[in-house]
Amino acid sequence: MSTATTHTSAVVHPEYDRLALNRFGLWLFFFSESLIFLILLLTRFYLFGTSRPEELNQTLGLAITVILLLSSFTAYRAETAIAHDDRPQFLRNLLATILLGTLFLLGVVLVEWPEAPRLGIVPQEGFGIAFFSMTGMHAFHVLSGVLLLLMVYLNGRRGAYSSDSYWGVEASIKYWHFVDVVWVFFYPALYLL
Repeated sequence: MSTATTHTSAVVHPEYDRLALNRFGLWLFFFSESLIFLILLLTRFYLFGTSRPEELNQTLGLAITVILLLSSFTAYRAETAIAHDDRPQFLRNLLATILLGTLFLLGVVLVEWPEAPRLGIVPQEGFGIAFFSMTGMHAFHVLSGVLLLLMVYLNGRRGAYSSDSYWGVEASIKYWHFVDVVWVFFYPALYLL
């Protein structure tokens, strides 16, 4: 009897750049989310053109927009701080971003939404359909961003990130900027045109 010897050849896989793949996947996610927001924006213009109710609270719309844009600045400062191993600055700025995002969310959900029906903007008809759909979808993304940033903050307090390894911070901050950029398009479409 002869015994057959088997040779196993090592399967060679090219070296993958994990960070580059993570970034690519994040951009694919942003692309898919952009389509959702684009459809909402186009639907608003298709149904109502450039008209909007005069009663819409311009001051509140501007105030929540400024709050959200300010949160992008503190988010950027948080990412820059951890990239330079400045943990206290990172945590302060990330906490400020979380608080500003929460303030934006409260402004939309607790002030704008209850006020809109009193002004004749109801979610069942007319401009209210677009208004509540667009602000609702955006508010959901702000809420998910705040929760994501809160997880990053808690991990950061435990020492999870450094200048050598902060993908979790980078990804969550990029998501936050994405949500802010969406509002830059939604705000004029809802409040200014």
